[in-house]
Amino acid sequence: MDSAGQDINLNSPNKGLLSDSMTDVPVDTAVAAQAPAVEGLTETEAEELRAELTKVEEEIVTLRQVLAAKERHCGELKRKLGLSTLEGLKQNLSRSWHDMQVSNAYKKTQETLSQAGQKTSAALSTMGSAISRKLGDMRNSATFKSFEDRVGTIKSKVVGGRENGGDNLPSPTGSGDRPLPDHIPF
Repeated sequence: MDSAGQDINLNSPNKGLLSDSMTDVPVDTAVAAQAPAVEGLTETEAEELRAELTKVEEEIVTLRQVLAAKERHCGELKRKLGLSTLEGLKQNLSRSWHDMQVSNAYKKTQETLSQAGQKTSAALSTMGSAISRKLGDMRNSATFKSFEDRVGTIKSKVVGGRENGGDNLPSPTGSGDRPLPDHIPF
């Protein structure tokens, strides 16, 4: 490969696009002249095609050299303007993000997620109301009332015994009727 094909500007958006299949392979006209002409072509036509092929290959080499020079010039201009590869990447990401936000797919997804959020919120609200209603129903049930009565009876026996002076249980503070301080460690 010649030096023009090797000199690729790293700031170029086209960097790395030249593949091994695009390398300059000169056609050996002596070998081409020895090759048999394709059926249906005269020797003169084959010679004209070989000449045209040589000309096109030379133009390709020239265009690669021009492209490499343009990429170098582009890199120099970007460097002088303070535009780095990172800055270009940042601009591309920003542009891509904006393009995505205005795309129909993004708008449709955003709309779908918004609707899903609203439906989820409504479902949770309904579920909370149902739980509250069930707890209210349970509180009014005979089983709960019976349980509540038993707890009340036990409580009155414990508290009632203290009120009547029959308290054999020690005071939690061990100090009689003094109130508990606000900052008791556990």
